[in-house]
Amino acid sequence: MSIRIYNTLGGKKEEFKPIREKKVGMYVCGPTVYDYSHIGHARSVVVFDVIARYLRSQGYEVTYIRNFTDVDDKIIKRANELGVDSLSVSEKFIEAFCKDMDALNVQRPDFEPKVTEYIEEIKAFVEKLIEQGKAYQTDGDVYFSVESFSGYGKLSGRKLEDMEAGARVEIDERKRNPFDFALWKAAKPGEPFWESRWGKGRPGWHIECSAMSNKLLGETFDIHGGGKDLIFPHHENEIAQSEGASDKTFARYWIHNGFVNINQEKMSKSLGNFLMIKDVLKTYHPEAIRVFLLSNHYRSPIDFTDKAMDEAGAALDKIYSLLERAETNIGAQISADAPGDYWRRFCEAMDDDFNTAKGLGIVFEAVRNINRSLDENAEMTPELKKQIGSDGSDILKIGSILGILAESHQTYFGKKKQKAIEEKSVDAAAIERMIQERTEARKSKNWARADEIRKQLEAMNIILEDRHDGTVWKAER
Repeated sequence: MSIRIYNTLGGKKEEFKPIREKKVGMYVCGPTVYDYSHIGHARSVVVFDVIARYLRSQGYEVTYIRNFTDVDDKIIKRANELGVDSLSVSEKFIEAFCKDMDALNVQRPDFEPKVTEYIEEIKAFVEKLIEQGKAYQTDGDVYFSVESFSGYGKLSGRKLEDMEAGARVEIDERKRNPFDFALWKAAKPGEPFWESRWGKGRPGWHIECSAMSNKLLGETFDIHGGGKDLIFPHHENEIAQSEGASDKTFARYWIHNGFVNINQEKMSKSLGNFLMIKDVLKTYHPEAIRVFLLSNHYRSPIDFTDKAMDEAGAALDKIYSLLERAETNIGAQISADAPGDYWRRFCEAMDDDFNTAKGLGIVFEAVRNINRSLDENAEMTPELKKQIGSDGSDILKIGSILGILAESHQTYFGKKKQKAIEEKSVDAAAIERMIQERTEARKSKNWARADEIRKQLEAMNIILEDRHDGTVWKAER
């Protein structure tokens, strides 16, 4: 089955046919680094991390690029507020972004270009547009003329004439059209700048991505991605200036992820409900965050609530518990080297526009079925061991694409237990005493007392597992 992608350009699913066989060029718009990254940034990064992982698992050679906008009005404003230079601000938040993404088990892209590293390429791009009559200079600023590109609006579905009729934009007499956008901005006092033939200045926002993708992937590449908020004006303007300069298709497939809402409200600074990744990581396991972010189809919005996060954490616990139980019963460590039917079905889900929600459903189905097999079969026959090992291998292989199950179950549950102890939500010594008392009750066949102790521990979110070599306990949220 071939991969089908919902292409924002055209608004329908299309068969994925890369420009070069089994080679994919993918450019995703990264953050403007003036603050810590929020959970909305995490969704976009995790979605495209999974897409890159999956394409590679299917034999594609992927060149994945995600940029940093490290010079921008917001960065300059933040630097002025802090009384430092803009470079200090951008470097600080690039480092913070990378720390957050490493914690979320996000694989680094092949290239992470910074705008300030591509100033010469940006100036050359602007120069080309001026020479072609697609851009014009005024008072040290350079603007792209939207009327020079007949296809303006084809990504967002907005027609220029309709926008002009209902325009509520600030009038700038220097612009030929209110929707003309800046390619180069004349420097203001105290701002960072670079020398150009139009005077001292810096790049506009949209031109950055066109110049960097052109340099690293060429005039036409396969996939361009980002959040839905970038469709207009950012990606619309990228198309206009890129195709205006080259007269070639810019990107063939446009992928946009949906928003993260907070308790059914749009995340916004005015509502004070911005959730920073670094803060969410203090409460939830990073893989639980990934499970949550991938539990809805990437194009759909997703609602961040404590309940949803607790459910994601509980779901992750179930997967790790199953792997632990399976390995204990088959007497061997499971590895992701023998894909079977669950993996095949996962690939079918991913081939249909990267449906991670359906893919996770297949994982949980595998967990239920393996647990049922272990419940119903007291004897571990060689055939049963082989089947459980194969199904467990599928779970791990799927996990490697979703970016979860990267830890051993010993490490995973060990960390949870240690965190619970450090947060003083459990008294380890008291729990051990209760377990010992339960063991003694079982030895004396006082089943009622043994069950009573188990229920007391369950009320404390402590789960017991009886093994041949003793009883172990796990802390749950």
